[in-house]
Amino acid sequence: MAPSRKIAVIGGGMAGLAATYELAKMQRQGAPIEPTLFEASGRLGGTVETLRKDGFVLECGPDGWVTEKPWARELAIELGLEGELIPSNDAQRRTYLLQSGSLQPMPEGLRMMVPSNWAPLLASPLLTAQAKLAYLREPGRAAELKAWAANHPEDESVSQLVRRHFGDEVAEKLAAPLLSGVFGGDVARLSAQAVMAPFVAMEREHGSLVLAVQQRALSATNRSSIFASLRDGVGALIEAIIASLPETAIRLRHPVSSIERSGDQWTLRSGESGDKQERFDAIILAAPAHAASDLLSPLDPRSADLLAMDASSAIIVVLGFSPQQAARMRIPRGFGFLVPPQPPHQAGRAAPRNSLLAATFLDQKFADRVPAGGKLLRAFFGGSEAARLMGETDASLAALARQQLEQVLGPLPESAVELVRRWPRSLPQYEVGHLQRVEELQQRIARIPALRLIGNAYYGVGLPDLIREGRSAARAFFP
Repeated sequence: MAPSRKIAVIGGGMAGLAATYELAKMQRQGAPIEPTLFEASGRLGGTVETLRKDGFVLECGPDGWVTEKPWARELAIELGLEGELIPSNDAQRRTYLLQSGSLQPMPEGLRMMVPSNWAPLLASPLLTAQAKLAYLREPGRAAELKAWAANHPEDESVSQLVRRHFGDEVAEKLAAPLLSGVFGGDVARLSAQAVMAPFVAMEREHGSLVLAVQQRALSATNRSSIFASLRDGVGALIEAIIASLPETAIRLRHPVSSIERSGDQWTLRSGESGDKQERFDAIILAAPAHAASDLLSPLDPRSADLLAMDASSAIIVVLGFSPQQAARMRIPRGFGFLVPPQPPHQAGRAAPRNSLLAATFLDQKFADRVPAGGKLLRAFFGGSEAARLMGETDASLAALARQQLEQVLGPLPESAVELVRRWPRSLPQYEVGHLQRVEELQQRIARIPALRLIGNAYYGVGLPDLIREGRSAARAFFP
C-alpha cells in the first residue's frame, strides 16, 4: 500500500475548514491522504461563530449566506443539516437608509442600486428628481455605455462605474452604504471587476444596467429567498464540519511560523515557540492575507508583495431583548438599516454623528432567533471607525452601540443579553486592479510545487465562495 500523502492546511477559517473537510472525506473514501489543520487561535471557524443563550441565537459574524450561490447549501445538506436550513423572511424584507437622522426605506426591487422595476424607484422619497431622471435616461444611453465598456477593458472603482450610469447622488446615497456594509471599505477604491463582476459583464453585453436587470427579472423563474441560514445559527455548519473530522486532524493554538520547500516535501514549523518541525507533501495556505504574506516572503518576495493588501476591521455588538422588554420597542418592519459614509466636510463637527455602518433586525430577518416575542438587534462598526474603537472595552462598545441605535430607533430598554466581538483586519479590500494582482499571484503560486492559496483575500468574502474555494483546492491534489 502506498504511504499516505500528508497535507497541511494552514488557517481554520471557513475556507481552511472546507478544504480539511474535503480531504477527510476523500480519506474516508480510501484516498491515501492524511490532512492536518493548523489554527493559531483556540477555536475554528474564523469570523463564523454562534452563541446560544436563553433562547437567543447570537451571531458573532455572518448571519447567513446568499442563496444564488449554491455551495453553502450543498455542504449543509451533505453534512445532514438539510432539515435545519431556513430561508430569510422575505415577506418582511426591507432595508432602510439613515438620512438626516431618520430611516428612509430603499425602493423595493433593487438589485444593488439597479431597479428591476420602475414604480418603487419613482415613488421613493429617498432620491431627488434629478437622480430619478438619471435612472430614466440610462436605458437610452445603452449604445454609448456599451461602446465605452468595449474601449475600456481596464478596471475602475465601484464609484466610477455607478457615477457613469446614474450620477453622483446614486453613488453616494446607495452604492457607498451598500458596499460599506459588506466590505467596510470605500467605493472610490473598491474594484468594480472584483466587487460588482455581474454588473461589469452586464455593461459589456447590454450597455444599460437597468435594461439588463429588468430583462433578467422578467425571465427569472427562481423565486427563492435571497438569504439562507441554519435554525441554530451559521455556527452549526462549523460544528458539523468539526464533528466530521478525526480529532488527530485538528491542531488548535498551533501558529505556523515558517514553511520551507525541502526536496520534494515541505518543512513546516509550528507551535507557540515555533520549535515543532514536521514534513508534509503539500500545503493549502488558508491564512489571512497578511499572515500568508509573511509565510511566503522567504519563498517568493513578489508573491508576498502582491498579498500586501489593505484589510479593514469589524466590531459586532448584539443586543437581545426579552418579550417583556421588546413590548416597549418600536422597530420598523424590515431587515435593518445602512448608514451612508459621512461626507468629509462634516467630519469633526460638533453635531452628533453616527459611526455605525449598519444595523440588522435579526429576529425579523430569520425565524427562531429569539424567544417568542423577543427582539434581537445587531450593530456593525467597520472601516476607520472600527480601527479607532478596537481598544475600547466591551462595556463601552455595547454602550456606544446602544446610544447610536437609540438615535435612530428611539429609547431602548435594558437588554437581556449582549455580546461584543472584534474582528481585526478581517475584511480584505478588493481595490482597483485586484483581480489582475490575484491572477499574477496565482500564476506565481502555481510554479511552487504542491501549494495552494485560498481564503477571503482573493475571489470572494461570502461563505459560499470560501466553501467552493476550499473544497476545490483539496480536490486539485486528487483530481
